[in-house]
Amino acid sequence: MNTSPSPAPRVLAFDVFGTVVDWHGGIAREVQALRPAVDGNAFALAWRAGYQPAMRRVMSGELGWTLIDDLHRLILDGLLVQFGLQDLSEAELRHLNKAWHRLDPWPDVVRGLTRLKSRHTLCTLSNGNIGLLAGMAKRGGLPWDCILSAEVFRAYKPDPATYLGVAKVFDVAPSEVMLVAAHHDDLAAARGCGLQTAYIERPAEFGAGQPKDVSPCPANTRHASDFLALADQLGC
Repeated sequence: MNTSPSPAPRVLAFDVFGTVVDWHGGIAREVQALRPAVDGNAFALAWRAGYQPAMRRVMSGELGWTLIDDLHRLILDGLLVQFGLQDLSEAELRHLNKAWHRLDPWPDVVRGLTRLKSRHTLCTLSNGNIGLLAGMAKRGGLPWDCILSAEVFRAYKPDPATYLGVAKVFDVAPSEVMLVAAHHDDLAAARGCGLQTAYIERPAEFGAGQPKDVSPCPANTRHASDFLALADQLGC
């Protein structure tokens, strides 16, 4: 953790998938509700594994600008045969694809965000589209002040337009924004744009059977076990 004094951030921008919500547990649950015989763990990992390659197709220009909902469906369609789901109806596929809207927040999230909101402006900064993030917030009681998305900037993280876009939206310096995330690559890209960074430990992001290394990175401004611990550190 960076030990030099940093100004208190005015805006906290949150990565969502894995940091705020448990995508692995939610996706595994949803597919097993449709087909109990499917290995929910393997399916969730496979669907998530397609995320970065699909975004790269957009960033390279192979695909035009595409909402994450539509990328998720593209990935899903490519997994149907592998997991024996090719006979699902279109209505079932649409329902399963929207499982990403119905992911549960980690247990500390709502209390932690509520405390952090007492002193900071809270927004999402996710590659998820606005409709997805709004539905997730409504269902999970997530008290955002603002929902920002790759859709707003027409650029996916780690494009600098996303991180700098937060500062522009709120008319603050990049150093007055703190990205809160459970992914070191996301945080490194934010630091490169002048943002403060807070790493959140989510050791079970990929499921209990695939524990994640949550070792601190000294370059981050903060390192916290969860949102409640971050609220303690920021005096909320």
